[in-house]
Amino acid sequence: MKNVDDIEIQKFEALAHRWWDPNSEFKPLHDINPLRVNYISRTTGLAEKEILDIGCGGGILAEALANHGAKVTAIDLAEASLSVAKIHLLESKLDIDYRFATAEEMAEKDSQRYDIVTCLEMLEHVPDPASIVKACFSLAKPGGYVFFSTINRNPKSYLFAIVGAEYILNLLPKGTHDYSKFIKPSELAQWCRDVDLKLNDQIGMGYNPLTKRYFLQNNLDVNYIACYQKPQSAAELNL
Repeated sequence: MKNVDDIEIQKFEALAHRWWDPNSEFKPLHDINPLRVNYISRTTGLAEKEILDIGCGGGILAEALANHGAKVTAIDLAEASLSVAKIHLLESKLDIDYRFATAEEMAEKDSQRYDIVTCLEMLEHVPDPASIVKACFSLAKPGGYVFFSTINRNPKSYLFAIVGAEYILNLLPKGTHDYSKFIKPSELAQWCRDVDLKLNDQIGMGYNPLTKRYFLQNNLDVNYIACYQKPQSAAELNL
């Protein structure tokens, strides 16, 4: 059985034609994309790196990574979103390998292939996020990096990410997120420890409704990015 929530896929399929409209429901992704890419770039560099982007949607992150010189493979299970991503390549002229596949399927055939694996704004939309984490470990090369971004689970994140973002500020369509699927940093850390991914760094993302700008911060209460690294050698495992 695939690790997929059909209702979540349907949500994104319905909006697929609006992926590249920077003023659409995907405006927050367009706005935070430079923060995400710069964070990844300053951690490990991007030029000539083999990268797998899991849950790529319409390709907003994948194209930004490719623009920095990375060799990008990107996967998703929303066929309409993948179609939009492929069509947009005609405009951007970038070389990205888009595939309809799960992270688990990729792990079976592309084990230890990638310098960097990204899984951003995706874990909170699948039934079994721990399975995705395990696949990310398998996909990364020894010494490779895995980047996750998701939403913490606490009263503040409910207020900001659902009440604020979906109902007051209308930054996202109502029903975009399910609070019960939000992930505490400690939960993500446990899943990563279970497969021997080592925490390298983590940082929060904030939003100022007055200036309408996103920014990185030390506070992990709502949105956060976590950088994990696969041990370089078998000797480092379980240390």
